[in-house]
Amino acid sequence: MEFLDDLTHQRLPLFLLFASFTVTFVVTRVITRLIRAGKGPFKNNVSGGVHVHHMVPGLALMVVGAFISVGVNGVEPGASISAVLVGIGASLVLDEFALILRLQDVYWSSEGQLSVQVVALTVAALGMVILGFNPFNAETDVEFGPVAFAVTAPINIACAIFCVVKGKYSTAIVGVFIPIFAWAGAIRLARPKSTWARRRYSPAKLEKATARAQRFDHRWGRRGLSIGDWIAGAPTDSANPAVPEKPTDETGDALAS
Repeated sequence: MEFLDDLTHQRLPLFLLFASFTVTFVVTRVITRLIRAGKGPFKNNVSGGVHVHHMVPGLALMVVGAFISVGVNGVEPGASISAVLVGIGASLVLDEFALILRLQDVYWSSEGQLSVQVVALTVAALGMVILGFNPFNAETDVEFGPVAFAVTAPINIACAIFCVVKGKYSTAIVGVFIPIFAWAGAIRLARPKSTWARRRYSPAKLEKATARAQRFDHRWGRRGLSIGDWIAGAPTDSANPAVPEKPTDETGDALAS
């Protein structure tokens, strides 16, 4: 009961953000899969020959929600309204995270699964925060707790950023809450297609990183990708990954190059 009271009075905006983010992602993926299958009343959002991706209204909702949040300064009902707007907007944007990262429409390709992974990690992170897990909480009974936090927090954040540069997105998110994962990810080899590997690895080291990534993906990666396929739809190139396909829109039709 104490947790529910705390959730109602102090964490309601955060809970609404979490709920709106999750529901929006599920609804969005259901609609896009129906469009892809050619079923239901939904059609691609095309204006003047331009396919308007749902990241566009998502960005608008995020900006409006952020402005409202700053303006109301935590006062209800503005705080809850801004939380819902940010949750919906962030979900629409992150659902197309891979498109933003690659600057091409990879929504239904294997590269597009990065969006699903980012959304899943965001949901997990929001859930942990709602349950009271705060990685930036310096409160402790130990006398040197605040000092230790001030010293280690920048290191932990730097390691998490380092993981992102090395292409280890899951490790980065987990590492924010459990720093030892970020430390390990920052030290170990980067993913072979990451910015760090492409710019800094010699051919021999890149080959080593590729072999290690293949062993890891063979053992663990397919499980996560199978769940992603079930939630968000299998990539169009999953049946024959050796044959490159043109980028597609949400119907699965090839876009003009």
